[in-house]
Amino acid sequence: MGDAALNARARRPSAQPETAKITDLSHEGRGVAHVDGKTVFIDDALPGELVEWRRLKRGRNFDEGQLLRVIEPSPDRVEPRCIHFGMCGGCVLQHLSVDQQLQFKQKQLMDSLTRIGKVTPEETLPPLQAGTWNYRRRARLAARWVPKKNRTVVGFRERSTPYITDLQRCEVLQAPMDQLLVPLSELVTALSIRNRVPQIEVAVADNAVALVVRVLEPLTEADTELLRRFGREHSVQMFLQPGGYETVAPMDDVAPLEYRLPSFDLTLQFLPTDFVQVNGPLNLQMIDRAIAMLAPTAEDRVLDLFCGLGNFSLPLARRAGQVVGVEGEAALVERARANAARNGLTNARFHTANLADEGILSASWAGKFDKVLLDPPRAGAKEVLPLVAKSGADTVLYISCHPGSLARDAGILVHEHGYKLQAAGVMDMFPHTAHVESAALFVKK
Repeated sequence: MGDAALNARARRPSAQPETAKITDLSHEGRGVAHVDGKTVFIDDALPGELVEWRRLKRGRNFDEGQLLRVIEPSPDRVEPRCIHFGMCGGCVLQHLSVDQQLQFKQKQLMDSLTRIGKVTPEETLPPLQAGTWNYRRRARLAARWVPKKNRTVVGFRERSTPYITDLQRCEVLQAPMDQLLVPLSELVTALSIRNRVPQIEVAVADNAVALVVRVLEPLTEADTELLRRFGREHSVQMFLQPGGYETVAPMDDVAPLEYRLPSFDLTLQFLPTDFVQVNGPLNLQMIDRAIAMLAPTAEDRVLDLFCGLGNFSLPLARRAGQVVGVEGEAALVERARANAARNGLTNARFHTANLADEGILSASWAGKFDKVLLDPPRAGAKEVLPLVAKSGADTVLYISCHPGSLARDAGILVHEHGYKLQAAGVMDMFPHTAHVESAALFVKK
């Protein structure tokens, strides 16, 4: 047998059960074991557990395994609430106690800051957490006609497969959407174009629920009536999306979606496809913390980068002398301006700009600011950091949805621009998932 054949056999997964001690959790929430000097990732296994597992994949640097049974369980293991846990890719940590989920996320943040950014906060912020079930007010559900089942499956993607989980209900979707998945499946199944409806976007506002149905072919009159009847029966606003987001339109007259920020006497309106923070109760806590940490006064000029439709800008404007919000998506900027006017705020100005463009240093809105807030996407805010430093701001609050990009940018602010990392901590925007949302406060040395 040649070397190539021997190597191929060595890479072939073994069907024989093995045992391993789990030593850690990966950033994706998988159990980590070390077997014969090689790292193995095992779904649904927890640190401290002795497990029986089967090897599924062999790789050059690590292997992947399937959990067969837990021989010695962790004291932090709990019974998952969702009947689809283990198959659905929406949640991966339901088997871990909520307190330990927070510890896991805090460790991910601190490890990233130390390893990537070479920085350590002077203070660790207590984690923020709101309700851990039925918290999700925005979601994108996949839909697929399955001839073998003679119906349309609606849900989130399965773990590590292109298939869609056949959800009966969802424990993290906000009511009433948590119990509308089967009716949605029945609705799409009844359409003449059931195999041409790939997704349904969900938006649960404080005053209404909206569904955006993606359609790849025109609807018949019967299809249109089915959709309208569903909306009436379930008190849901129905929208159609035949093309890009610019084609989204309501099927009937609808009330504007809105969410309230009662601590600041604000109501923000948004469209069903707009970005809003997924966890409404956690968003309220996050804004309260942001305002407390920045502590803006009537003399302060504040810059809000990646401002969206004004989620932070408008509360800041209630306290600061002037707020300048900047966002890359022009439609969101228009929404922010309208929200400011609707709430009677005249001290907030909004601009459209590509914040990943290194040429923004010369933008007309750039200048001197006392405080800066950043809430960038997963890629972070590397390109805009020179502008932050040039602004002369003595306080910078960075809201992050990815600890790796935050750590990189924290290192730049500290080691290149003369800031120190005063405090950092996690905010549990997505309970039961491995997603890490966090806040980091920087002050001038």
